[in-house]
Amino acid sequence: MTVQKRSAPPSVPLAAALDWDDLRVFLELARVGSLSAAARALGLSHATVGRRIAALEATLGRPLVDRRPDGYGLTVDGEAVRALAEGMDERALAILRRAGGGEELAGTVRLTMTQALADRFLVPRLARLRARHPALDLEVIADNRSLSLARREADLAIRLARPQSGELFARRLATVGYALHAAPGAPDVLVGFDEALADLPEAAWLARHAGGRRIAFRSNSVQAQLAAAKGGFGAALLPCWLAAEEAGLEQLPTTAPPLVREAWLVVHRDRKDVPRVRAVIDHIVELFEAERALLAGEG
Repeated sequence: MTVQKRSAPPSVPLAAALDWDDLRVFLELARVGSLSAAARALGLSHATVGRRIAALEATLGRPLVDRRPDGYGLTVDGEAVRALAEGMDERALAILRRAGGGEELAGTVRLTMTQALADRFLVPRLARLRARHPALDLEVIADNRSLSLARREADLAIRLARPQSGELFARRLATVGYALHAAPGAPDVLVGFDEALADLPEAAWLARHAGGRRIAFRSNSVQAQLAAAKGGFGAALLPCWLAAEEAGLEQLPTTAPPLVREAWLVVHRDRKDVPRVRAVIDHIVELFEAERALLAGEG
């Protein structure tokens, strides 16, 4: 007796069922962590973003995102899909550029750095980048915490210390000089950091070279310390570039060795060659190079 094999019912290949627009929406949500921010970046409604994510999860048959108090995070499957989808996204952009249809850089690049560096140094110097790439969107996260590049909390970070671990690419941008600054006639006391930041090099320098002077004003904010110094509270150890932009402050002489730190541009290795990220990297390197003397305290 001959047994005939029953043929399997025809099925639709997963690639045919997968909507690339759903992946694009998923990638943006993964980058920004919120439905509303993803909707703004993509020019879609909040509800459309939600539907796209639900459709992608239904196609793949597994949850990709978790709702959290501070926004959306990725599940383990979501992280794996993002890693694969990002490669597809960048290859699609490369095909468009090669065909001459995608020469204008677009998309969002997220940068993180300290509040003072963002507000007083970088953001006022971004006009040329905007002129070069008007379709490029920037998100600047001013935070003293070291946000994780590996978890895509940011694409780029400017830090005052070189990272010692992780799959990160670091480039030294400049030397940053510090000095004591005070308003004329200020009392012989100091403005410094609160106890939570006692391990900062700036706080350690003040502790070593305070010469018995008390700290009459404390804050975890460099800009608050700057304001206190201008207000006559005492002498603050400030980045020279920041103090140089302020009228009513004078640099105080000291016999102590000067404090010098290094500014580093940090990016995850798998992001450094993404064209929109590379454009921002090149601009940041260029402007830090142009302001090298000011940052070192020589200007």
